[in-house]
Amino acid sequence: MKEIKNKFNFKDKDVSLVKSPVGLSEETVRFISKMKNEEKFFLDFRLKALKEFFAKKNPSFGPDLSFIDFQDYTYYTKVSEGVTSSWEEVPSTIKETFDKIGIPKAEQEFLAGITTQYESEAVYSNMLKEVEEKGVIFLDTDTGIRLYPEIFKKYFGKLVPPSDNKYAALNSAVFSGGSFIYVPKGVKLEKPLQSYFRINNKRSGQFERSLIIVDDGAELSYVEGCTAPMYSVESLHAAVVEIFVGKNAKMRYTTIQNWSTSILNLVTQRATVDENGLMEWVDGNVGSKICMKYPCCILKGDGAKGSTISMAFSSSNQYQDTGAKMIHLGKNTSSTIISKSISQKGGTSNFRGEINISPKATNSKAHCECDTLILDNKSFSDTIPNNTCNNSSSYLEHEASVSKINEEYLYYLTSRGLSFSQAREMLVLGFLEPLSKELPMEYAVELNQLLKLDMEKEGSIG
Repeated sequence: MKEIKNKFNFKDKDVSLVKSPVGLSEETVRFISKMKNEEKFFLDFRLKALKEFFAKKNPSFGPDLSFIDFQDYTYYTKVSEGVTSSWEEVPSTIKETFDKIGIPKAEQEFLAGITTQYESEAVYSNMLKEVEEKGVIFLDTDTGIRLYPEIFKKYFGKLVPPSDNKYAALNSAVFSGGSFIYVPKGVKLEKPLQSYFRINNKRSGQFERSLIIVDDGAELSYVEGCTAPMYSVESLHAAVVEIFVGKNAKMRYTTIQNWSTSILNLVTQRATVDENGLMEWVDGNVGSKICMKYPCCILKGDGAKGSTISMAFSSSNQYQDTGAKMIHLGKNTSSTIISKSISQKGGTSNFRGEINISPKATNSKAHCECDTLILDNKSFSDTIPNNTCNNSSSYLEHEASVSKINEEYLYYLTSRGLSFSQAREMLVLGFLEPLSKELPMEYAVELNQLLKLDMEKEGSIG
């Protein structure tokens, strides 16, 4: 178990080449845009977003965020001269980091392509030749903007505009890095694409912006991982993900969020789904001090489908406020939300969900299932649904349960030779089975190891 902890919980020396001045201002935004040599369109977008950010208040729900001092963070950190497709050209300290985490090995064994981001920008990006020959585009966002500006002008900020919320506005002002993916019509990828995000320095921010377009009849599975070392002061992660799923297309977005408990994780993720398309979110949240994340499907086309399977695990000094949103606009649309949350050692795990079936979304179906496991008497969990059905031909189901580990099950397992901790782990991992069975085997094994570690000992696992 020590091996899995050491895999993530380490710090690198500061290898920064360039940093923006500490604090957030118009000068900061202009500095970032200049470093990226952006055209006026994107600078104007950033500056308008900055005004939105300063005008907006923190969310009125969930954890208190008033303690955040936005003038105390570094918003841009550059650690390499550019993006390379060769691991040998990645700066040695950064390469060693990704070697420890196991990224090059994963790329060789089961990925169609990968992009790795360290601090504010991507440092490595590569894709199998046969995938590239199918016309698939998989780049970091900064490179995507330079090479495909017209695509970005068409889609960028359309699903998550700066006016959406305070942290979407912050991301829109200072965004750097992220993933840009386009899968052409009818192309189906057999292996997943992956991006991996690493924050190393304290009191810094990572603000990746991802844009994914899965064209009509195409299929894509995408995996996102993230880690950071533990510090006594917070770092800020405020990402935005926009996904466009075409007619009869399929998209699965898997996140394994293992930030350390010194990270504030404030994310906006949204997808729109056309006729008979399918969008699946598989969302695992283990780390971070505060996490606010609610993957959303806008089921725009008739027959569109959406699903979210989410897990939140909170321990000491952690507040997980997570959930999902399903917005039904087309006829005969369907959605499913399955949420599993676990709280221990005084942690908080809340499910916050929204299902809205519009008047025109006739004959639609929605199902939401929220199960919570509380492992002691000082932890907390709540289920906060906001469900609305606006026509008489559709139906919406919601069910929720809160429980402790069954003492009879514990007794049975310990009487068969297991220790108390082994029996407890087995019951917790069984509780999370709906999520773990949806993960690639390598990720499911690693997630189980991380959970076992966090149940054993107080503190960070990131």
